[in-house]
This record gives sequence, structure tokens and C-alpha cells, in this order.
Amino acid sequence: MFDIIILLTGPVEEAALAAVLRQHNPRLDIRGVNSGAELEALTPELLARARLIGFITPVIVPKRILENLGYGAYNFHPGPPHYPGWLPSHFALYDGATEFGVTAHVMHERVDSGPIVGTELFHVPPDTSVEGLEQLSLVTLARLFWHLAKTLAIQAEPLAQLAVAWKGRRTTRRKYAALCEIPAEISKEELERRIGVFGAGHFGLSPTITLHGRQFRYVAPEAQSAEATSP
Repeated sequence: MFDIIILLTGPVEEAALAAVLRQHNPRLDIRGVNSGAELEALTPELLARARLIGFITPVIVPKRILENLGYGAYNFHPGPPHYPGWLPSHFALYDGATEFGVTAHVMHERVDSGPIVGTELFHVPPDTSVEGLEQLSLVTLARLFWHLAKTLAIQAEPLAQLAVAWKGRRTTRRKYAALCEIPAEISKEELERRIGVFGAGHFGLSPTITLHGRQFRYVAPEAQSAEATSP
């Protein structure tokens, strides 16, 4: 019997998403998990009665969990079908994309590869920053969740799949790190492009150049100001 939803997301998102799901099905037992270790602790008996929903989570769900879930697993990805993978907003801005969006899909063992059950696209405003695009994505993804919440909360059968396919390169942390490696012969235009997208030091990765065996790392002006004023 379908009566459990496992929410794989952050604590703040968990509270908001659980409230929406309970509006449609007050009898749901909603379990919040934030890590792979918490997932692994779930018993096969519980998984057999459950559906898993991931929402902007870096956790990769193990094959064992996916195979034991009785009512499927769905992920809400903060990027469109043509930007599967890690930190899609960063790569989209680096590419100069004028269109972005979000995607809901069936979870498969391979990240961002399962059938798509929902998507919404939007225009990228000129001069949008990484933070600005991520905020637009979050708002749009929350709206997509709201649209699918009733079905996720009450329908035991799998969600209807759209005739939309994943495409484009799969972005990864390794590709992100590669773009942070600045060649000595880089043009001024390309350097500014990379700093504009990757210069904030997300996840400890910043534009870095190696000269004569020594590494030099870019530090954003606001970070330099903070260091100068710290006691």
C-alpha cells in the first residue's frame, strides 16, 4: 500500500514540500532524509510502501534503494532537459544560453537520464548572474513541484511520461574544475567570461593559473574586501 513519501532534500525545502503534499493527502507518512547514509538506513519493508522525491539534492540514490521502492522515485532537477548534470545554471551562463528551465523526471541509476514527467522553460534575462539564474530556477522548480504535487501525493501508479528527451552534454564537477584551469595564453574576453561564471569560488573551485610550477587562484573583489576588514 502506498502511504509513505521519502523527501530527499534540505531541511528548509523539506518543510515546505511536505506541507504541499499533505494538503493533497493528509494521511501520508512523510520521511525527510538529507544524506546517502540516511537513505541506506531505510528498511526494504519501508521502501516497498514508499515513493521517493528528490528536490535539488546532490545525493545520488543507490541502485538498491531504487530497486526496492514500491512506488518509484522522481527527481526535481534545477535545469532543463538540455542541461543534465551538475550545476547546470553555471554551464548555461558560460555557454551564453538565452533559454533555461527545470525538469522533473524518473530517477534511474545514471544521474539525469530517466523519463521526463514535467518541464518548464523560461527566457534568461540579459546580464543575469549565476545567483540570479539559480533563483529563477528555484522559483520555477517550486512551481513545477506544486503542479505535480497532487499526483505525487495520491496516485500510486507511475506519473505520465512526456515525449521529451534528455540531450546535450552531461555536466560534471570534473568539467567545472577543467574550466577553472586557466591557460597562460587565454584571451582577455575568455578570461572575463570564466571569471564572471566561475569566479565566486563555489564548492571551493575558483579560476586558477599555473606558472612555473606555482598556482595562482583568483579571489573575487568582495572576498578581498572581507579579508582586508577582518580583525
